[in-house]
Parts: sequence; structure tokens; C-alpha cells
Amino acid sequence: MRSRHATLPIFAAVSWGVMFPVLASALTRVDALNLTAARYVLATAVLLALLLAREGVAALATRRRGLEVVLLGALGFAGFNTLMNLALGHAAPQQIALFAATVPLVTQFVRWARDGVRPRPALLGISLVALAGVGLVITRGRLDGLGQFGWGGLLMIGAVLGWAFYTHGASRFPEWSALRYTTLTAVAGMVAMIGASAVADLTGLQHAPSAADLAAVAPQLTYAVLIAAALAVLAWNTGVRRLGPANAALFMNLVPVATFAVQIVRGYRPVAVELVGAGLTVAALVAANLVTRTPSAAVTTTAPDPVAAGPRWWTRSRWSDVEPAHTVGSRGGAAVSSA
Repeated sequence: MRSRHATLPIFAAVSWGVMFPVLASALTRVDALNLTAARYVLATAVLLALLLAREGVAALATRRRGLEVVLLGALGFAGFNTLMNLALGHAAPQQIALFAATVPLVTQFVRWARDGVRPRPALLGISLVALAGVGLVITRGRLDGLGQFGWGGLLMIGAVLGWAFYTHGASRFPEWSALRYTTLTAVAGMVAMIGASAVADLTGLQHAPSAADLAAVAPQLTYAVLIAAALAVLAWNTGVRRLGPANAALFMNLVPVATFAVQIVRGYRPVAVELVGAGLTVAALVAANLVTRTPSAAVTTTAPDPVAAGPRWWTRSRWSDVEPAHTVGSRGGAAVSSA
């Protein structure tokens, strides 16, 4: 039974891993900010339709928490996705994927800074190992390769920190369903993305895409919206519910693996030190998730099984029983979704 549930986070992680090369190919026709805005206009429309179908118009109310929702949406959705797309213009997809896979680890340190919950000493050492692995991939084991870190690495540091704060913020909305939190913050993030993109277009920092440009990247947008931003998120949230956040978070380590596989199929040939660095990082992230596990991370909910319920599971009204996929450490575990 648990192996069947594991297919859900596996699908989500592989989908996100494939997403990085897909978006990188779209950047040849559409600028990063415009691509981000276009993706989330469509993705937010899908999420809104699901939320309204499941929870009704009342779920759109923020109940005097509008400012907090706006800040989290701008920091998480707008900040992470915009910086990630910008970084893809300066770094290879496999490098970006390794940075993104460190989000659960970084969130532990955000939790330490904001809540005073100190990570275990072993986690501090593991984080250095993960950082060393990322460094090997970026530099290919050469000191003069540090110059390749550049803007791509700096932008991804900002992206990861933004998503880590957003992830931590989800624990402040325990009464909201995962779908509601995701949708309302996505709306706020979408508005911020559109505003940033419009300013960049008007000031000449980028150029508004033509209809031909958007048509050219339609396959990439379709994948990024329907697969990576809708189906993958829903699969991830359900997998977290059935396996628990700590167990599900282990599958985030498949993200860079999937990205490397896609790049190799496309003709990229990594050198040995890159493979060592990627393996080191993935091993460190697995170890970090194992270290942060606690027995209480097991799922104890008595809500209906959404997997066994068949294709109508997402229409049920018990999403409040689903632990938000963005919550990290609320019960000693770690989970994240790269929506």
C-alpha cells in the first residue's frame, strides 16, 4: 500500500526535475519575467477553479490575513519562480535543480532563525556536505570555476531563501486546506509577477512577447502549468498526506536526478566530478531528511483515503485534513512543493 502511495511524490519530484530544462528552452523565445507571469496566470486560473469547485466562494476570504497572504505569495511564488527563471539564463538546469532540492534543508535553518528551533548538530554538518556537493557541480572541481557561480548562483540563493520563508509561513495557517493556502498565495504572487513584468517591459529591461513567441513556447507552458504546477502539486499534497511530510520529503532528492537525466538525453555529458558532486548533494539531502524524522511524523488522520477514492478524490471537502505540502518541521518532518 505504501509503495503505491509513493508513486505520487515520485511523479511530482520527477515532474519538477523535468521542468527546469523545459523552462530553460522556453527562455530562448520569452524573457524570464514574462514567462513567469504567463505561467502563473494560467496555473492560478486552474487552482482557482479547483478551489471554487471544492470549497466554494467562501474559501477566497482571507479573514483579516490579507497582508500576510500577499507578502507570502510575493515572497514565495513571485520571488522563487521569478528568480529561478532569471537564474536559468545564467546557469545550467542541473545546477538550478541542485539548488532547488536544498529547500527542505534551508527551511530548517529558517525555522531556527524565526522560531528558535535549533536543528540537530548532525544537520549542520550535513548542510556543509550538501553545499560542497553543489560547489563541485558548479565549479567542476576547479578553483577558477568559482567564477561560474555568478548571477545564477546568487539568484538561486535568493530563490531558495524566499521559498523557505514561504514554506515556513504555511505553518501559520493550520486551519486552511493545502489547496486554499496554495491558491490564495498563488493569486497574490501572480499579481506581483504581472506587475514586475509590466515594469520591466515598459522600462525596456525586457520585451513583451509576441503572439508568435507565445505560440512557440506553448508546449513548454502547457507542461509547466498542467503537469508541474497543477497535477504535480496535487499529487505531492496527497502523497504527503498518505506518507507523512518527512517520508515524502525524501523524494525531493529525485528532482536533480531527473534534471540530470533529461540533460544527458539531450546530449549533455557531465564530467566525473559533477557526478560526484551531484551524488554527494543527493546523499546529504537524504541524510538530512532522515536526521529530521521523528516518530510523530507518521500520519494519524482518519480522513477518507483520496487515492482509494478514485478520480473524484480532489472534489472531497476534507482537504483541511491534508497537511499542507509547504509545511516544514511542524511535526519534525520536512516537505516542500516546487509549484
